[in-house]
Amino acid sequence: MGKTGWQVSEVGYGAWGLGGNQWRGHKEDDAVAALKRALELGLNFIDTALAYNDGHSEQLIRQTLKETGATARVATKVPPKNKQWPALAGIGLEDVFPYDYVVESTETSLKNLGVETIDLQQFHVWNPEWLAAEGWRRAIEDLKKAGKVRYWGISINDHQPESGMEACRTGLIDTVQVIFNVFDQTPQRALFPLCRELNIGVLARVPLDEGALTGAITAETEFDPAEFRAWYFRGDRKEQVVAKVNSLRAELGAAGHDEPLADTALRFCLSDPAVTTVIPGMRKIRNVEQNMAVSEKGPLPAQILEILKRHAWDKNFYS
Repeated sequence: MGKTGWQVSEVGYGAWGLGGNQWRGHKEDDAVAALKRALELGLNFIDTALAYNDGHSEQLIRQTLKETGATARVATKVPPKNKQWPALAGIGLEDVFPYDYVVESTETSLKNLGVETIDLQQFHVWNPEWLAAEGWRRAIEDLKKAGKVRYWGISINDHQPESGMEACRTGLIDTVQVIFNVFDQTPQRALFPLCRELNIGVLARVPLDEGALTGAITAETEFDPAEFRAWYFRGDRKEQVVAKVNSLRAELGAAGHDEPLADTALRFCLSDPAVTTVIPGMRKIRNVEQNMAVSEKGPLPAQILEILKRHAWDKNFYS
């Protein structure tokens, strides 16, 4: 993982859903069992955040690692103080990540995780307008010096991969977390080449586009009204997804590529040499077992990658 020197599993664990709250239709026991199974299969990287149900995700990770005795690198995030995702233009750093707030959030995560040092702390949003501000730089340096944080990263705003590039050039950032999947391939244009040049680790989030790239979503799919995906796939978005997925499947099928679509989607991410790990949410054991097996398949053939490149989709369902 870039400058950290860590050897991490290609498939990591995205722990947003583990915390519950915005993710419904699952039982906490099932999600914890899925995490335990992932650890059994060799997963050793977990990405969480203080904002995931007010630290509940962090607390479940602490409990699970203690119960299993497993070893894993755990990344978490400082939530924006103004609770705005993504970061908005024109809003200053003092409204989002003031120095004292970053320190306080880090202390809370340390307690939730039951550790003395956070492996990887990340700013949960980013705005390039903050680059010259002193507060975020001082927080990084002071928390590292105090032994509270080993490495620092940025979780880049949805569909804005290039907004984090100047922060990477400061030398203070060790990793970036960015949306990267078959539909959103924009990080490959400029961010990924820079990350390779600067030896910055890349966490590819939303590799399955909130489930769209599993192929399991149909026009008739219904989500709990309180679940995040009911909002994400609102209006005619499910129909849009079905059309895009059907087109993708048809071209892959014509090329004789018949593996599960989710496997292909994860392999697409891992085929880019800049990507360190993918962090899908996995709340069921069967999904863990399928996703963890993807590492054994290796990169996709060039012919399939060329097909996938043609299915990039300029959209932003988060807006």
